[in-house]
Amino acid sequence: MMAMFFAQRVILGKTQFADVPKALKAGTAEVLIESGLPELVPTEYGGTMEQ
Repeated sequence: MMAMFFAQRVILGKTQFADVPKALKAGTAEVLIESGLPELVPTEYGGTMEQ
């Protein structure tokens, strides 16, 4: 539930992925990737965003 909340905030540009709490990063990354937005996820979490 919270991962979905943070994923939505990242999508809307209100929160950067780096600012997502550490315990929620993996779940947030999964939601973003499943939503077709791997460019918002750093490569260390399976996305395509260059750091």
